[in-house]
Amino acid sequence: MEWTKEQRYRTMEEVSEEEIQGLAKLVNQCPWRQSFHIQPETGLLNDPNGFSYYKGEYHLFYQWFPLGPVHGLKHWYHTKSKDLVHWENVGMGIKPSNEFDSHGAYSGSGIEHDGKLYFMYTGNTRDENWNRHPYQCLAVMSRDYSISKMDAPVIADVPRGYTDHFRDPKIWKNGDLFYAVIGAQRENETGTVVLFQSRDLKDWKFMGELKTGLGEEFGYMWECPDYFELAGQGVFLFSPQGLKAEGDSYQNIYQSGYVVGSPIDLEHNELKHGAFHELDQGFDFYAPQTTVDHQGRRILVGWMGLPEIDYPTDRNGWAHCLTLPRELKIKGGKLVQQPVPEQKLLRGRKVETIKSVENENVRLDHFEGDVYELLAEFSDSTAEEFGLELRVGETEKTVIKYDAAAKKVVFDRTRSGESFAEEYGTIRKCTLEAEKISFQIFVDVSSVEVFVNDGVEVFTGRIFPGIASNGVRVFARGGQTNVKVVRWDIK
Repeated sequence: MEWTKEQRYRTMEEVSEEEIQGLAKLVNQCPWRQSFHIQPETGLLNDPNGFSYYKGEYHLFYQWFPLGPVHGLKHWYHTKSKDLVHWENVGMGIKPSNEFDSHGAYSGSGIEHDGKLYFMYTGNTRDENWNRHPYQCLAVMSRDYSISKMDAPVIADVPRGYTDHFRDPKIWKNGDLFYAVIGAQRENETGTVVLFQSRDLKDWKFMGELKTGLGEEFGYMWECPDYFELAGQGVFLFSPQGLKAEGDSYQNIYQSGYVVGSPIDLEHNELKHGAFHELDQGFDFYAPQTTVDHQGRRILVGWMGLPEIDYPTDRNGWAHCLTLPRELKIKGGKLVQQPVPEQKLLRGRKVETIKSVENENVRLDHFEGDVYELLAEFSDSTAEEFGLELRVGETEKTVIKYDAAAKKVVFDRTRSGESFAEEYGTIRKCTLEAEKISFQIFVDVSSVEVFVNDGVEVFTGRIFPGIASNGVRVFARGGQTNVKVVRWDIK
């Protein structure tokens, strides 16, 4: 089906109850609905927004187009949790309702202030010639989760020198002042980020462009910026569009990554930092957002999907989910990502085995399934390559392996089921030198998240295998390896 502009920009008031029920029925018939990831009830989910810890609960919103698996009139949908693993849908958070967000409540962030939770987000508007004008808007959530918007935008204009690609404010507080980074595109069509300052979240002063060491030619737009400090260092996350593939890097349509350096110099708008690193080496990861919680942990959630790609669930009227929450730490100048410890609350029945595998492929009995957590630890290996095959069927398998000869971790979804996005390749790799290799893997009905060696690298990917593809195998080629494998049902 071709979606017209009119269909993409209908308001929910224009949609009949019958249409919504029909769409929900279509979604519920989908064989690839997830079991423990946040996913939309209908339609399309994308960027996580407004991620905050407030009044004893984690509040997480996401970009939502309710009516189909396409990008249309965006809303914020609200979900909340006390423990980061049991999520409860609250319902519509922010819906486009006025002249400043008439064509979508785009991405933004949340911050607690004066006992309330404030959200700053980009209101998207279009004129009769379909020219865009973005506004940065403010909304406030009260204790009953109702959200009210301010009557006027808090940043009404794009500063001179930048195009209308100006969005995704991320707020933080430093001393008595609030700061916001906003993703931007210069008039010469190169990507950057700009900085604003405020005393009260309502009056914002433009501080100029944030100076980084990335140069003028680092992509044509920087989306979803996020700045925070961790272990005394400044960390800047963003999603640059338009990076060209280089070796194993930048293989997806768009990238998400970060730099680590000294804390931001707010007097001179400068961030001195090291190299840019991709956050996730897999296929389906974009637009992450972080928050800090009551324990002082920095927690990240990403969109498990990418723009401008068709997914097999589209025909069932929905698309995408969010990643598991990941705790961030800094090790050796790089971010390490680990599933939050609360994820263990979902562990059920446990099975484990220890094997010595030499030039063979061994099926693990009692390990099969389509929803589980699995930990595989490989040691004393002489093999040229070794690893796991998951969701194994007659013709299908998803391969997670270590190529010891090339010193690379490999995620191969060439035969993972229904294919999609093949123009961007079906294999992802990254270099890793280590004596021992461990894979902590979360398998859901249509996704795999792999944390390598306690999160020094992470691979995220959607897969769409047949219902009968549920086997697990371990293998070694060109030698021998020892492996301990533990598997937990996920409740």
